[in-house]
Amino acid sequence: MFFNRIQKKVEENQAEMSFLEHIDELRKRIIISLVGILVGCIIVGANINFIVEKILLEPALKTGVKLQNLQPFGQPFLYFKVALVGGLIIALPFVLYQIWKFIAPGLYPHERRWVRKITFWTTFCFLFGVAFAYFVMIPFMLNFSAYFGTKIIENKFDVNYYFGFVSTMLLVSGLIFEMPMVSAVLSRVGIISAKFMRKYRRHSIVLILILAAILTPTPDPINQLIFASPLFLLYEISILIAKMNERKEKNEKNFDSAV
Repeated sequence: MFFNRIQKKVEENQAEMSFLEHIDELRKRIIISLVGILVGCIIVGANINFIVEKILLEPALKTGVKLQNLQPFGQPFLYFKVALVGGLIIALPFVLYQIWKFIAPGLYPHERRWVRKITFWTTFCFLFGVAFAYFVMIPFMLNFSAYFGTKIIENKFDVNYYFGFVSTMLLVSGLIFEMPMVSAVLSRVGIISAKFMRKYRRHSIVLILILAAILTPTPDPINQLIFASPLFLLYEISILIAKMNERKEKNEKNFDSAV
């Protein structure tokens, strides 16, 4: 299995790298990753007004949502949180690269190529999920929240609650769009199969609808379907990826047997 091959490779390299050297390498990668996150926070902090006004508040402005600050230090804390979260997002590819540099010595050449592809597509899927939430999900949800109910009651939202809502939706959407990559890894190591996922497709549909109802802050079914629709598509893509991995692994075994 995949993990057994990694373990075997690590054991072969034990003569080259001792346990303390592995710990030192891990410490080095953690420090470099933290420096990368700090640099990302500095970059966001240097452009904080543009990010807050033109990116963070843009969905609220387009949908006509009115925001207000209800805390004495609400805006300073808001700017700090934007700098921190923005720095983490910017540094994500760099952090993934440091993780890759740490595990690469324990992999065979063909496994390194596979992990490089997974790293690239993992980053792509996460950013695509963030973009989907920003341009599709959040505007629909804000539009519903801003104009639902009687006109006698004016809807005004706390800006810190608004930031929490936006950042949560971006993060959740980015993680959910990792479903195909998770399926690729699990099918690669033999934990799941395309047949297994097809067998439990109906159960997955029910779970997706429940998940959409829990994660969608608005109670209307339209926004829940907007959230659930890409999940259905991602599940089908995950089945195709698992099937492709099984076919590729079968071809590799046939080639090894022929050799």
